[in-house]
Amino acid sequence: MTRLGESVRRASALLAQDLSSDTVVRQLLEETRARRYLDLTDLPPRRQAELIASRAVEILPSVDRLAEEIEKARAAGRGLHVKLGIDPTAADVHLGHTVPMIVLSRFQRMGHEVTLIIGDITAKIGDPSGRSSERPPLTDEDIARNLAGYRDQVRPFFNFDRVRVRHNSEWLAGITLPRLIGILAQVPASALLQREDFRTRLEAGHGLTMSELIYPVAMAIDSAEIEADIELGGVDQLLNMQMGRRVMEIYGQQPQMICTMPLIEGTDGSGAKMSKSKGNYVGLTAAPDDVFGKIMSIPDRLMEPYLRAWTEWSDEEVAAALGRVADGSLHPMDLKKTLAGEVVAAIHGVDAAMAAREGFTAQFSRRSFTEVRSLPEVDLAEHGRETAVTVLTKILDFAPSASAARRLAKQNGLRLVLEAAGGEQQAAVLPEADALRPLGEVVAERLSGAGGTPPAGVYLKAGRKLARLLAGE
Repeated sequence: MTRLGESVRRASALLAQDLSSDTVVRQLLEETRARRYLDLTDLPPRRQAELIASRAVEILPSVDRLAEEIEKARAAGRGLHVKLGIDPTAADVHLGHTVPMIVLSRFQRMGHEVTLIIGDITAKIGDPSGRSSERPPLTDEDIARNLAGYRDQVRPFFNFDRVRVRHNSEWLAGITLPRLIGILAQVPASALLQREDFRTRLEAGHGLTMSELIYPVAMAIDSAEIEADIELGGVDQLLNMQMGRRVMEIYGQQPQMICTMPLIEGTDGSGAKMSKSKGNYVGLTAAPDDVFGKIMSIPDRLMEPYLRAWTEWSDEEVAAALGRVADGSLHPMDLKKTLAGEVVAAIHGVDAAMAAREGFTAQFSRRSFTEVRSLPEVDLAEHGRETAVTVLTKILDFAPSASAARRLAKQNGLRLVLEAAGGEQQAAVLPEADALRPLGEVVAERLSGAGGTPPAGVYLKAGRKLARLLAGE
């Protein structure tokens, strides 16, 4: 049996046990976190290809072709040459950025040669993929600043000591105009203009610059210059990576294979992909408690894609856990806590994951909110004239922006909770209209409508986050 097979056997036995048990969960996290660093060189080519494909949207031309190329490379005493390109567009990295890095790590641990391309030239052009307007180009200072913290943030998911790092300025900065024109002359304009995002912008009367048209070709030249066997990238990069195949043929090379990765939905469950602009992301520099809490806030339907994206669980293990939820032998909350623990363990370690699990249970699994002493508080005498949106963004920091707070209200994620002395709770959804009114007025109306004995506690609940409201004078 392979090393991975032995690990799956041990973890599967734990997944069949009581996942409400801290002891069982700790053992599982220790097993699966160790799997992130497991030597996978003993896997046969077919199993390697299947393991990569299990986390991909698509392998082009096919999984069979990937297995064949791995077999050929092994017979030649080498590994495949795997490429991932990165444009350093931001200083902070979130969990969504790690999806291809995790798969890249698998290639690395299977014995393949990995090259990470830092797009210091293409970042100055700006990747137009999926954008409705041209992205402002980055300066050398922007790029240097963004690269400074990237390695440390992604390091828990990838071994940078065993990767070849190249900057595409090594070849793109010196490319001559005749050479560039020679390449562009063999790329039909229709191949560039077929992009849906380009067509949408042109139909809407928005501008489209020549630099944006050249971007996919510049990215494709990277693949030809390093002679990549396979390139990884988000599914939104498919056309760019296909251009890599075309340009490699222009160079007289065998076209690279393509591995497209999913774009994972953000934590708010709105359907939008995880991004900082949406406020629905998990930052890699976030504290363990914050990471755990954000994962616990996701809708249950996101557990499967999150398990597939950010754990090292096999398809069989994911299916077994979800099967237990379906047949009622595993509570969804216990699986979600295990998932949250997996993510925290990946970033901060198992001890931090178990501490975050304990803290979450202590704060949010109690029936009575009045027993929780560490809740943030809002004094309505001081802030009652502020809208709920302002309180959430400016005072509690529960939402990154007013639009995010309003979106939460639209999704019925904003509630006013009244708790009686005996612990009984009444929760009322605050619609967007109430979120834009003075919070003190809204609370006074709800208290008046409740009648009877005044509640022992009044709370504002935004998603998973909770704050105690103190009565104003």
